Amino acid sequence: MRTFITDPSGIENKSMLIIEEELGERINKFTPPEAAIVKRVIHTTADFEYADLLAISPAALEAFKTFLLQGSGVIVTDTNMLAAGINRTLLEKFTGRVECLVGDGETRQAALDTGLTRSMINVRRAAEKYPQAVYAIGNAPTALYELLRLIEAKQASPALVIGVPVGFVEAAESKEALLESDIPHIVTRGRKGGSTVAVSMINALMKLVDEGKMI
Repeated sequence: MRTFITDPSGIENKSMLIIEEELGERINKFTPPEAAIVKRVIHTTADFEYADLLAISPAALEAFKTFLLQGSGVIVTDTNMLAAGINRTLLEKFTGRVECLVGDGETRQAALDTGLTRSMINVRRAAEKYPQAVYAIGNAPTALYELLRLIEAKQASPALVIGVPVGFVEAAESKEALLESDIPHIVTRGRKGGSTVAVSMINALMKLVDEGKMI
């Protein structure tokens, strides 16, 4: 029978070595913290195209570091799956927490009453309570558009927006709109993205801050 690696840290370390080798010179266009995020996304997706799709605004990493270190920060997500994937132990170390209102009764009723998506109502309600939260959107372009509308109306001023909705309808367009904004952001251009990509980014960011590697 073929032998294989069973140690979790050994598997991860070997994976990262393979990623670094296959990326080659492409990784040099990123700072070390940015490269760590890129590698984590590739580790999650096995898709090296993310090295070309990822866009990190100049203020994004410092904004997240400040957000996390000040404590008691809220990360708002557009799906429960995204919320479930965030490393709660690490987030709670900084007295932070996750909020997702997409599935509760008030959001459902408001969506029925207005004809809007639950994702839009989720963001709208969250912005009323947590206007300066980190917003992570991995699934719904409508949520990203609504957040941008709230920002423009000065009803929200997020510390950081992770905008990586996946799909064929308005996903790429909503991310381009975020790229044109002044708000600190991390984006994957085009159709690719998803909740797992957003999770990998958040967990990588928290680990960088926790280990003192965020420049």
